[in-house]
Amino acid sequence: MIKQILSKKVFAIYGLGNVGGSIAAVWLRAGAKVIGVDISKTLLTEIQDGISHKKEPFLSETFSKSIKNKSFFLTSDGIDASKRSSIKIIVVPVGLKNKKVDLSSVIQVTKNIAKGLKKGDTVILSPSVPPGTTEKIVLPILEKESKLKGEKDFYLIYNPERIFEGRAVKDIEENYPAVISGLGPKSLKIAENLFRIISKKGVLKMPTLAEAEAEKLFEGAYRDVNIALANELAEYCEKIGINFWETRKGANSQPFCHLHYPGTGVGGLCIPVYPRIIIENASKFGKTMSLLEYSRRINDNMPKKCVDDAIKMLLKNKIKPKNAKVAVLGLGFRGEVTDTRLSPTYDVVNEFLKKECTVTVHDPYIFEDTILPKSVPLTKDLVTATQNADLIFISSDHKIYSKLDSKSFSKGKKSILFFDGRNVLNPKLFSSGMLNTIGIGKN
Repeated sequence: MIKQILSKKVFAIYGLGNVGGSIAAVWLRAGAKVIGVDISKTLLTEIQDGISHKKEPFLSETFSKSIKNKSFFLTSDGIDASKRSSIKIIVVPVGLKNKKVDLSSVIQVTKNIAKGLKKGDTVILSPSVPPGTTEKIVLPILEKESKLKGEKDFYLIYNPERIFEGRAVKDIEENYPAVISGLGPKSLKIAENLFRIISKKGVLKMPTLAEAEAEKLFEGAYRDVNIALANELAEYCEKIGINFWETRKGANSQPFCHLHYPGTGVGGLCIPVYPRIIIENASKFGKTMSLLEYSRRINDNMPKKCVDDAIKMLLKNKIKPKNAKVAVLGLGFRGEVTDTRLSPTYDVVNEFLKKECTVTVHDPYIFEDTILPKSVPLTKDLVTATQNADLIFISSDHKIYSKLDSKSFSKGKKSILFFDGRNVLNPKLFSSGMLNTIGIGKN
């Protein structure tokens, strides 16, 4: 039955980044023929050469194997891909532009799809979007450009991506049920038949497209508020002189408590973006989302708060911030990812520069960047990054940093200080006063 369904369908995946690439790989692993569409010629070349998505398990090997057996084709021509496919999946990013939701990529891809849309085709939207986007923005574009009617001539589905970078394929195939919704009963039935093929946890059918869109936003909003709570409680623990991490461990032993981690900030195009989408969307209906707005302010302020604490360490050790050498470890928005979008490290670097520090950034996985100031070098060599540093500031929780101690930098100054913004270091390996960890009181 599965082979029969897939043998009659050609999938076009629009957007081959970490999310879209993972979705393409899942359908290829299921036996489908896939056209991968992306505007980045560099990415298409990397996929063709088998060197893309190295931090995402299964992707490169799946792509290489599928290209070889001619079940995976790559193009930058979205209109042609639409003409050649019967199922089109939109996985381009939705971000913020001047703190406003930016749907420009979704709109452009939808227009391209519409120009190749045929009777019997299915369009699936996957990015996190404001409730109403699928029905009020995507559907009218498809109908106007194609002269076809949704649910009568073609089918429209919303299926939010639900992945954690670094285990995306496993998340889609094994870890979560696929959330699905359709323009009407026909679309929903097609969605159910399709996603049962790739999701071992089955499907979760939502009554309306807007409710499915809101569901995905709520996932991120919950995490953002929880992180803000953790950040506020961590600062409270610092003030009264206790250890947040031990306190958190005790609190979370109770099944109704699930405190998240505090840290130097919240990055990526998910957690910091979803609350903004809700806040903006709610304002159109005269609703103020006070809790979400306050949580965003707390999390947005964490880079400055952590840098201020690190500067206090320097001053306490009689090191003037001006021209002090700071090694910031980690550019990825979190540990073990190569994604720097909205990484709090950018704010950390800028805060140190405001203090007139000399800054170097290290990341083991990211070798090039166009956002860091030109005065701030980026290196994958830890020795180079930390040479003669006065302070080492851990911004991303890459696993390799957890192995560091005060003896790791014998070529550095004897008085080298550490600020651990992710609680990855073992305090037992540091002399008194040489390590400051977020959430641990110093009284």
